[in-house]
Amino acid sequence: MKLLITGAASGIGRAVCKRAIECGHEVYALDIAQVEGPCGAACYRADITSSDSLLAVRDALAAQGTVFDAIITVAGIHAMASLVEDDFALTEHLMDINLIGTMRTVHAFHPLLRAGGRVVIVTSEVGTLEPLPFNGLYSISKCALESYAQALRQELGLLGQRVVTIRPGAIETPLAVSSIDATERLAERTELYRSQAARFAGIARRFMGKPISPERLARLIVRVCEKKRPRLAYSKNRSAGLVLLNLLPKRAQCAVIRLLLGGRRKNTDEHH
Repeated sequence: MKLLITGAASGIGRAVCKRAIECGHEVYALDIAQVEGPCGAACYRADITSSDSLLAVRDALAAQGTVFDAIITVAGIHAMASLVEDDFALTEHLMDINLIGTMRTVHAFHPLLRAGGRVVIVTSEVGTLEPLPFNGLYSISKCALESYAQALRQELGLLGQRVVTIRPGAIETPLAVSSIDATERLAERTELYRSQAARFAGIARRFMGKPISPERLARLIVRVCEKKRPRLAYSKNRSAGLVLLNLLPKRAQCAVIRLLLGGRRKNTDEHH
């Protein structure tokens, strides 16, 4: 099979490239950074926030007669933020990569996807769960990505093509490590939530659970590409804590978060 993989320079994307090559597949690896191997991949530098960048690669591949069996979108970033304090440019940047970047990639390369081919979209376990405080930007992007995948699934289904979502929990990647560091940096810069963000940094470690290697997730993703009739979605290494929290009604979830993080008490002098 011929596979197009974004985010191929590191983490999950690199692991998927390596696994696919080991299984005998032909890999086309895309990343904004220089892709150093793995040996056997056709590597291209492309910026998923730029349609022109993606189309330049698409046109070059089309000129070679390349047709893909699967488009696998892995590229993404993480950020911890205060939704009402942080520079809104952070929101635009994260959405441009996690959501719009995936949409740009599929839009650009779909003409090279064979009849009966598939699109595999790596979202996150948070994409189907209620968001946590300070992780809202990431959760919003992944929830929107799940909606995009479902809409795309219905449209491409009319063409005989499949869309599969992969929902990983904690994975041993630079992104997972940076999410904890980002929480600690948020606690240092926020004016509104200094004590709450500091507490959340400790809680996030427990909620995340024990990360698994990207190679384990890569094996699943490659199997999904090979399966004749894959499921619509696959979850890997879900956080039991997040699942249990989401069993509660929304009001109860808010109460638990206030209890854990120490929300401000209402001013008893307020008049209603």
